[in-house]
Amino acid sequence: MGQSALDPHSSQARAIDHLWWGMLAAAIVVFAGVLLLIALSVVRRRREGFPMLGTDEQKLDRLVVAFGIVIPVLALAALFYIADIGVVKATDAPAPGQTRLTIRVIAKQWFWEARYPDGAVTANEIHIPAGTPVKVVLTSPDVIHSFWVPELNKKVDAVPGHPNTLELDASRPGVYRGQCAEFCGLQHAKMAMAVYADPPQQFQAWLQNEAGPVATGAAQGAGFRAFTRDQCASCHALRGTSAKGAIGPDLTHLATRKTLAALTIPNTRSYLGAWILDPQQFKPGNKMPALQLSGTDQTQILDFLRSLK
Repeated sequence: MGQSALDPHSSQARAIDHLWWGMLAAAIVVFAGVLLLIALSVVRRRREGFPMLGTDEQKLDRLVVAFGIVIPVLALAALFYIADIGVVKATDAPAPGQTRLTIRVIAKQWFWEARYPDGAVTANEIHIPAGTPVKVVLTSPDVIHSFWVPELNKKVDAVPGHPNTLELDASRPGVYRGQCAEFCGLQHAKMAMAVYADPPQQFQAWLQNEAGPVATGAAQGAGFRAFTRDQCASCHALRGTSAKGAIGPDLTHLATRKTLAALTIPNTRSYLGAWILDPQQFKPGNKMPALQLSGTDQTQILDFLRSLK
């Protein structure tokens, strides 16, 4: 899973990539001109008095004007024009009707919650159909965060009380790593997300599964009773059950995710058990407290959570 703005996988990211290389080329030209002038001033300067640019000062004055004023001004003007006319418009929020799918992404300290129109909810692992423009509406209930998947588009802030939008349009299937790019507190560095661009049929199958509630059998077992008895339900939601918590991530289909705690640790039985017992060892300052569980309750809750597919 890469995270490089110079490895674009969408038209928006390619526009940003082209601008970056253009800026680098312009900087190299201006920098080379400055080095040339410095070299000439050293080689051809007069010995007495303040260093001058040799005897043929008129020609050298033209070089100073060219590399010190004309070329930088032209380079900056061209880059501003390209950025405004090309890149800004290419990466702007999609106009109404241009996308077939809208996802609400809620940035919280310190994880990402994604909500789909049919009721599907996931956390930190956002699925989209490859080759299809997707509108993302960003909000936050706490502080300012910044959603950034550099291989797909620019950074866009998630601001409390002010929804912002961007478009995700992966040109091919793949997994694209993203990160919060605005300092948002103690665990800002561990607030990552993965965008899964699935083939359209695979995405529809995933979406259909994610939209469903917890299986009836799982919601009637000992694991679910331990889950509600030990206060897990006060922070986490399990759609289709009495668990309606809204502080932590929705866990309805937890076992379908590959990672935990915003990509901090893998979603395996051993890591999940360690996270439940002492989440602060992996992500100090997060809102989940250590749970004092009996051995039986821990086993039942783990079995239950691992069954949520």
